[in-house]
Amino acid sequence: MRKLQAIADEIRAAFDAQTTARDRALLQARTLTRHCALAIRAVHRDDVEGMRENLAEAVKLANTLRSDLADYPDLYYAGYTQDALKEFVEANVTCALIKDQPLPSLKELDVPHATYLNGLAEVVGELRRRSLDILRHGYSQEAERLLGHMDEIYSVLVTMDYPDAITNGLRRQTDIARSLIERTRGDVTFSLRGEHLEQSISKLVEQLGAEAVEGTINLPRGEDTDG
Repeated sequence: MRKLQAIADEIRAAFDAQTTARDRALLQARTLTRHCALAIRAVHRDDVEGMRENLAEAVKLANTLRSDLADYPDLYYAGYTQDALKEFVEANVTCALIKDQPLPSLKELDVPHATYLNGLAEVVGELRRRSLDILRHGYSQEAERLLGHMDEIYSVLVTMDYPDAITNGLRRQTDIARSLIERTRGDVTFSLRGEHLEQSISKLVEQLGAEAVEGTINLPRGEDTDG
């Protein structure tokens, strides 16, 4: 039984170390999520400096998280860790696409495949938000560009027809992305038609104004009927 006590002590020490790593990872995951959210908010406000600062902090935290959990794969692949890394993907891809920069690769972000795809799916919502902000000021080619990125993302997501246990629930995220894209396409189309209507009305007003002026100039003068 002395051997059993030694085994119990060994297990207890391992659990203590794992618990410490878990508590530290939870804090890092929350901080990582916060910086990712701040980076996305900054890019929507066109605050490039704020975006870069928060993305830089996010990169440091993601690297630390991976390093600290290298000996604890069960903690690394836990829900809270992967959710934070999903936000990391979303922030980096959203900022890159809005600023018309190259798409961050899977290797650059160094996250699991399913996490990358789920983060990519959530980018669609941020691109819709950006598009609506643009369309409030009228139709713009920039909104069309972002809609094109949304379509490209969906065209990839829809091909990932694998069990949810493999993709971590990607199918549901893909369905949500499709709905957001269709709504955004409708908004862009409505804005474009409104733009065309305004242009047509402006041309008509200009034409009618020119004809009215021309008609006034060419009116025959009445003959003097006095006396």
